[in-house]
Amino acid sequence: MTRALLIVDIQLDYFPGGAFPLVEPEAAAAAAGDVLEAFRASGEPVVHVFHVSTGDGATFFRPGTAGLAFHPAVEPRDGELVVEKHVPNSFVGTGLEASLRERGVTDLVIVGMMSSMCVDSTTRAAHELGFTCTVVADACAAPDLVHGGTTVAGRDVHAAFMAALDGSFATVVTSEALLAA
Repeated sequence: MTRALLIVDIQLDYFPGGAFPLVEPEAAAAAAGDVLEAFRASGEPVVHVFHVSTGDGATFFRPGTAGLAFHPAVEPRDGELVVEKHVPNSFVGTGLEASLRERGVTDLVIVGMMSSMCVDSTTRAAHELGFTCTVVADACAAPDLVHGGTTVAGRDVHAAFMAALDGSFATVVTSEALLAA
């Protein structure tokens, strides 16, 4: 078993002052940073994924904007793989799967943003590709969503997506539990 940390879209547009702020992204970034430091200390592989919106009418992650930057808590270091993507699923149109296979990775620990979009899509795809997945719930964040005139609080959105992933597509844990193991 070779385990890698997959950090999905922890970019500035998701934080206060950004183009699409999520609910409590700072706490999620801090937890992700703690997990990242543990992976670095153990010498395990780290992969940073970032989203660039290339479609007309994109409102965030637009090319040439400050919002594309990684949050300081999870900035890549030399030697860590960085993957650019253009759709929610981190495997579509990227070399991510091939890069992980080349490194012998079988298990992924996933942190990132948004729980309800890119984390969900990437985790489901990773599972379907045969990777064993662990999602660190407190190292992920979601937005408030509106459907049918009802606003669903970001905390509830996040909880629903973690519940849907847990057991079927991943094991969902806290950063404290992961770091204690």
